[in-house]
Amino acid sequence: MSAVRPQRFDLVVFDWDGTLFDSTALIVRCIQESCRDVGCDVPCDADAAYVIGLGLADALRHAAPGLPPERYPELGARFRHHYLARQDELTLFPGTLEMLKALKARHHWLGVATGKGRRGLDTALAHSQLHGMFDGTRTADETASKPDPRMLLELMREFGVEPERTLMIGDTTHDLQLAANAGTASIAVSYGAHEHAAFGAFSPLAVAASTAELHDWLAAHA
Repeated sequence: MSAVRPQRFDLVVFDWDGTLFDSTALIVRCIQESCRDVGCDVPCDADAAYVIGLGLADALRHAAPGLPPERYPELGARFRHHYLARQDELTLFPGTLEMLKALKARHHWLGVATGKGRRGLDTALAHSQLHGMFDGTRTADETASKPDPRMLLELMREFGVEPERTLMIGDTTHDLQLAANAGTASIAVSYGAHEHAAFGAFSPLAVAASTAELHDWLAAHA
């Protein structure tokens, strides 16, 4: 750890989609197109955005509750088809790389806890200039999906960090509930999938309206 100044948090864990990666609108469209493909009710934008952050199976069950269970694999296949066809359009939110580099320079451990699968996260990391940036990552297909605390508990155990020295950052209430279940502090960002008003019940330390605002908060308080 840095000897230059005290740190409040040793481990800073980020959600991926809607927090670091500007993918919310595409995921919403892919969920809606997938539902059209299989002939079930198409969720509105808000309902499709709500499930972002969950593992894919959980997300699709919430987005298409009337679909017969045996057809969820078909829905998942259609989602992957639409998403893979357009994932090269996606980019990091402006300022993300600079923010992460600044955290690394202050000797924080960096983690990712995401509802993506391992293959999807590794592909996204490879295409986003962030390969090697994170010290530890967890995906929904290799451990329990949010808001189960296992992702954060495993990352904390990996680095020997206590909950009070861990910060979770995400754009959904699923991320904040994950943090609460794991006993860690959290920060919400309001530029992703969920609205600012939804975060109050979870008492995040801050709600950032942009990556620049998040960067400034972390520089001053983390």
